[in-house]
Amino acid sequence: MAVVNAALWESLGALPDARGVRFTVWAPLARTVSIEVIGREGASGEPIVLEPVQDGLHTRHVAGIGAGTRYRVSVDGRGPFPDPASRFQPEGVHGPSEVVDPASYRWSDSAWRGRPLDQLVLYEMHIGAFTPEGTFAAAIAKLPHLAALGVTAIEVMPLADFPGDRNWGYDGASLWAPARVYGRPEDFRRLVDAAHALGLAVHLDVVYNHLGPDGAYVVAVAPPLLDRGRRTEWGTGLNLDGEHSAGVREFLIRNAIHWVREYHLDGLRLDATPALVDRSPRHLVAELGARVRAAVAERPVVTIAEDVRNLSALVKPESSGGWAMDGVWSFDFHHQIHRLLTGQCDGYYVDFTDVIGDLATIARRGWLFAGQHSKYADEARGDDPAGIDPMRFVFYLQNHDEIGNRPLGERLHHLIEPAAHRAATTLLLVLPQTPLLFMGDEWAASSPFRFFTDHHEKLGARVAEGRTRDMGRFETFAAVAAPHPQHPDTFAASRLRWDEIEHPHHTAMLALHRALLALRRSDPALRAGARSHIEVLDPETLLVRRDAPGATRVVVIRLRDAGMVSLDQVRALDDLSGARWEMALHTEQPEFETSPRPMTIDPGRAITFARPGAVIFRIERPASS
Repeated sequence: MAVVNAALWESLGALPDARGVRFTVWAPLARTVSIEVIGREGASGEPIVLEPVQDGLHTRHVAGIGAGTRYRVSVDGRGPFPDPASRFQPEGVHGPSEVVDPASYRWSDSAWRGRPLDQLVLYEMHIGAFTPEGTFAAAIAKLPHLAALGVTAIEVMPLADFPGDRNWGYDGASLWAPARVYGRPEDFRRLVDAAHALGLAVHLDVVYNHLGPDGAYVVAVAPPLLDRGRRTEWGTGLNLDGEHSAGVREFLIRNAIHWVREYHLDGLRLDATPALVDRSPRHLVAELGARVRAAVAERPVVTIAEDVRNLSALVKPESSGGWAMDGVWSFDFHHQIHRLLTGQCDGYYVDFTDVIGDLATIARRGWLFAGQHSKYADEARGDDPAGIDPMRFVFYLQNHDEIGNRPLGERLHHLIEPAAHRAATTLLLVLPQTPLLFMGDEWAASSPFRFFTDHHEKLGARVAEGRTRDMGRFETFAAVAAPHPQHPDTFAASRLRWDEIEHPHHTAMLALHRALLALRRSDPALRAGARSHIEVLDPETLLVRRDAPGATRVVVIRLRDAGMVSLDQVRALDDLSGARWEMALHTEQPEFETSPRPMTIDPGRAITFARPGAVIFRIERPASS
């Protein structure tokens, strides 16, 4: 059953106007909801009782106050609590809320038209660890680096305010308020505005499958938000299809619209969509995506699901029974390449092999498991993704989870030789899928990315215990002592060290990323939409062929060991007989490697690799062909 008062839901939270502030609180079981306005000296005035209206909403306009006013909410005499739709929590998630005027910021991005899916190269970042200062303002200063790198969108890890001063963001408690440790709401708006000025889209990771374990007062104000009978990996699941679920869904969808509309965001990444259990005729994910796009019709808003199930319905249109997401993360690409390059085969890597043909299958169709039995899940996993455009799959060599889920937070390039890392990076950036880099990947950052929290002592101890249990899924980690997530040094170690870019090794890796992304941007054969063919040349080597009208590129990627690779008998190259092969890039060029081991390259015939590496060829066909 849908809500009936859509116009009033627009005013959820506290919105100022010329005369005062309208307060609107969703409290579906409450008889009485009141607001306490906090004066300059910290004293509260008389409670202001809100008027109950439809959909479990309570509302009142209060004259004579405006932006900057602090206030709290009480429900049936319980409280006071922060506003569940607070747009800022200046004293943290347990403190009073602050009235923010979302219309007061003067945007300069009126000419911005966004970045559609076929232009995306994503760059995932954690605002607190991206710079030494860990603020929105400090991140703005680094945006020119990202624009010069060649990525086209930053994907910001969750910002919903959390308890303490350090968190990955998945313990969000105040879902509408940017975390105060990073700055004020207007600082995040400045970040988005500055990114748009440089041609960078901004996506946000949002979490609707659970609430943080401390400070989520929305449950006290609106208990039906939770479904006590549903458990997720991270806590109680949300009520998406039971009694009062129409209000739950509206609350979550309005939250998504708020982020996109009030902060001019270009995309949302929906965290752990398998935990969004919904038996409604229209799944929340489908409804949310459609309504977000409709709310911001002037530019493309890209929605991407993090979903391990390998379900093609995620990205199929609703008319075909799908959820109409624009894209989905491909866990299989990461897991397969990690298994190939590191040899790790426990935990969820147990489903993957060191067979390069499996990597080729993933590169061709988007994922490996398409209905086969998964040893790790002990059930069939996935379905056939035939017909789905490759750009709808997000490929990555690493992300916050895959790094941070290791006890010591090592990145892939800490585990393998630099030559293999260069080869894998080339593969990622020449494939037609949408690539994602994790912050610091571009220069092979030395800093790990560890799991960190700042909960109160008892909760922090339980989190650390849970972390230890999670690591028990991997025999590899049995003897590894993980840094305590609550210790400040665990967080400090995870911050990027920008000064190391000047070191020759890091400078070389940055140069490779820039060169590959420049080719992806400028070369029609390497853009999304160009045809692709993937072929296994030998147990260590893949061939990627990309074709666009008037342009053919052939990429040979050796992921392991030294050896000679013959191109003479490759059927996929038969039509290139008589064409001129011109080397566009190889990973042993001195600008990409401080101590190169030159390859022997006979264009179109053979390559002898002294170690793992990659070569990109431009193919010039005879004029008559």
